[in-house]
Amino acid sequence: MKTYKKPYVIAEIGCNHKGDIKIAKELIKVAKIFCNVNAVKFQKRHNKELLTEKQYNQPHPNPVNSYGNTYGAHREFLEFNIDQHRKLKAYCENIGITYSTSVWDLTSAKEIASIKPEFIKIPSACNNNTVMLEWLCKNYNGELHVSTGMTTKAEIEDLVTLFKNNNRNKDLVLYNCTSGYPVPFENVCLLDINLLMERYKNDVKHLGFSGHHLGIAVDIAAYTLGANIIERHYTLDRTWKGTDHAASLEPMGLRKLSRDLNAVYNALKYKNQDILPIEQIQRDKLKNQKG
Repeated sequence: MKTYKKPYVIAEIGCNHKGDIKIAKELIKVAKIFCNVNAVKFQKRHNKELLTEKQYNQPHPNPVNSYGNTYGAHREFLEFNIDQHRKLKAYCENIGITYSTSVWDLTSAKEIASIKPEFIKIPSACNNNTVMLEWLCKNYNGELHVSTGMTTKAEIEDLVTLFKNNNRNKDLVLYNCTSGYPVPFENVCLLDINLLMERYKNDVKHLGFSGHHLGIAVDIAAYTLGANIIERHYTLDRTWKGTDHAASLEPMGLRKLSRDLNAVYNALKYKNQDILPIEQIQRDKLKNQKG
């Protein structure tokens, strides 16, 4: 009898497409055909709603990663409009992979909800936007995935309570997360998954893990702790310009992660008899030998 849910792997493309829809489609195709993941996820921002005028017009904090003269211009360069998102969703459906997007503001939430993806993600930075969360609970019927990076225990409790009050907690997927790019291993704090399990396992649909660390070992541990949904940033080339590339997996790393998670899933079971058939051959041959 299986005690673990099957792993579900999300390739977080985010803005790693560099504002080019051809690169975005290539990322989708590689994620499906080579990496064998379940879903890809983008990001949607309405930058003038999300940012103050000062934030919009100031220089990028790390100019070497900037695609514009100001932070606002940088963000607009990387932004796909809703028609482009609709085309990306259709492309995903055509090749058999799930499309999703993180939404950063109410306008973006309304736009993405209109194209009816299977799930919508709320990033850690926006999980206290109660106006957006309330609107999604009332107007969007799919799963709602929420990260809990840079969030206090009390804020997580308030978040889950909001979903309960809207009778949507059974559509909620709650992610353990540490917000950093990349995150050193000592700051991943995987055992917080245990706290989420103890407190919310029976209240939410699934628990997830959104990792910004290096390598794939940590994700396997997160899965064995109970986070069956694993999300990792993903790029075709970690040396590309942009903030997220360095904390992303390249295709081979994502392929190995998907492979290893499924191997661990198949291994996490009890013996259904004392001596398995594969062991009986060895028992007959090796056990209780004389001499």
